Amino acid sequence: MQTNILKKAFDKITESPARVFTIGFLIVITLGGLILSTPFVTQSGKRTGIIDAFFVAASATCVTGLTPVNTGMYWNTLGHVVIIILIQIGGLGVMSIASLVPLILRKKIGLKSRQILRDQFNIESMAGMINLFIYVLIFTFSVEALGALFLSFRFIPTYGLGKGIWYAVFHSISAFCNAGFDILGDSIYPLRADYLVNITIMLLIIIGGLGFMVTSEIFYRRDLKKISTNSKLVLVITLILILVGAFGFYLLESLQGGVLDGEGFGPGMLESFFQSVVARTAGFYSVDLSKIKVSTSLLLIGLMFIGGSPGSTAGGIKTTTFGVLVIATISVIKNEKEPVVFGRSISDESIKKALSIFMISLTIVLLVSFTISITDNFNFIDILYETTSALATVGASRGITPELSRIAKILLGLCMYLGRIGPMTMAYAFGLKAEDKMIKYPETFISLG
Repeated sequence: MQTNILKKAFDKITESPARVFTIGFLIVITLGGLILSTPFVTQSGKRTGIIDAFFVAASATCVTGLTPVNTGMYWNTLGHVVIIILIQIGGLGVMSIASLVPLILRKKIGLKSRQILRDQFNIESMAGMINLFIYVLIFTFSVEALGALFLSFRFIPTYGLGKGIWYAVFHSISAFCNAGFDILGDSIYPLRADYLVNITIMLLIIIGGLGFMVTSEIFYRRDLKKISTNSKLVLVITLILILVGAFGFYLLESLQGGVLDGEGFGPGMLESFFQSVVARTAGFYSVDLSKIKVSTSLLLIGLMFIGGSPGSTAGGIKTTTFGVLVIATISVIKNEKEPVVFGRSISDESIKKALSIFMISLTIVLLVSFTISITDNFNFIDILYETTSALATVGASRGITPELSRIAKILLGLCMYLGRIGPMTMAYAFGLKAEDKMIKYPETFISLG
């Protein structure tokens, strides 16, 4: 009897790929939080408060990077290992890791698992799903290994062989998974003028944030003209956002009183490009973010809100969502019949989905920011920055994370979770979707604008 009940419950949970995806992340966060709350993973040998432990676990699993404690100084080596494992699971996705077992045992991956993987990688068809999955694994570990190799050229001479290799591996995984966790103690700030470290981390973040479908198309087709419209849009929007963010940051912060004031053109542009790249996806920093101007903070908030691309390790509303909304808006302004990009029209369904994601995400950011402004005594721009960073799974902070109240940490933890799985996935997971209706209602006129 009990077996039947459990089987029915299991079948109910697994019938929806979105539900498996949602619950899978929750389980990993719970296990990670319980481990990080033990005294065995801290430098001091003392237990970590359950809220702080779960906050860090959520941040690592959701590849965010926000943390109430200094990762390098607070956790011991075992703690760092736990965090990087959570980051790797979160970056690849729970089902990617789970599907490794049958792959290693040379067993067939079932239909349900394929459906979940399809939803996780955000692709249309299950055709070639297993080949794509194998590519994702090989590509991920290869890029992370290459990144670690380049970083080791700087870390080994500085920290010694063993520590240097470990630092290189940790930061390579953290960068590719767009997590932004560091064990150096002060992120990349001490190395802000180091071109090798900065460029390596930037490339890892960009590659991880493009999405596995985009990178696979580039890898296999070797010709940008032959890639899909989706991939072209991702690449164009990504390039525009990086350039706008970098030059915007440099212009705002190189003026009198800015954090780049007194910096040379070369170092200043390096730091500007670094902050532009990490603002959309990862929580590293090469400048003191608590000292940047309000105008710069608003620029970075915009970049964070947009985030990376679908099917990637990054968060945010995604580059394609932003691109579709911009193209649709321009189409309305020009009074065109339909929005067109690269010779292809964008469906009404895509526009409605993009608008829904934008509105849901904006609502969450504003509601959570409003609530935290009541519970915590911080400048609203700092709260808005922190909330956007959490929902977009960026991890950048203006320095208020350790001082947040318990309520604020819980709310931001939920934001990180929602940001990683996506608000639409959460809605689908719990059956919040409209039923098909046979009735077509007559159209009405509503005055707009």
